Amino acid sequence: MSTVALPPMRRAIRFYEAPIGKKAVMAITGVILFGYVLGHLLGNLQIFSPDRETINQYAAFLHDPSRTGFLWGVRLLLLLAVVLHIFASYQLWSLNREARPVRYRKKDHVPSAYAARTMIWSGPIIAAFVIFHILHLTVGSVLPLREISPNQPDVRANVIAGFEHPAVAGFYILAMVLLCLHLYHGLWSMFQSLGISHPRYTPGLKRFAAVFAILIAAGNVSIPVAVMTGLLAP
Repeated sequence: MSTVALPPMRRAIRFYEAPIGKKAVMAITGVILFGYVLGHLLGNLQIFSPDRETINQYAAFLHDPSRTGFLWGVRLLLLLAVVLHIFASYQLWSLNREARPVRYRKKDHVPSAYAARTMIWSGPIIAAFVIFHILHLTVGSVLPLREISPNQPDVRANVIAGFEHPAVAGFYILAMVLLCLHLYHGLWSMFQSLGISHPRYTPGLKRFAAVFAILIAAGNVSIPVAVMTGLLAP
């Protein structure tokens, strides 16, 4: 009996239709987004540099006209990763609800279970925060942006001015707490989706995920806290 080979596109669609395909998409897009989160934090922490212009020089480097094409390529890749990540996550959540329409009476309240239960709503809240963050520090529709020169914003001054508002700082801190939970559960789930799962080293992967998530959240939260306590001033 002969079999007909499916075209590559059809094979990809059939693979995605299965739960393992959706998990693979979440894992791949998760790697992209985790890399961005880490790089973004390392760039933002330059605001603590003794040289007040360090973070502004970093921003000017990224937005240099010669790198416009590369920058927009990265932005489009991140946007695609976010859309696919949320879409695959929602589909997996829907499949799980269909497979178990009646909830268990007894729930496991360990941190990993709590993080898992919050994944479906922490993701959209973080996405809403990202949109707000762009409107705040990139578009300038939340607060007026200060500029060093035309088309060169004073990033340091704009960040500090934003976090001087308790509502802005509070929303940022809340989003980072949710990001911590999202990263924790997402990281070790990603390892499982990629087939890296074994009783011997799964506990170590969970510890790594927890430490990574806490460090990312703590690093980001340190900026608004430093502004509100006066450690960072214009």
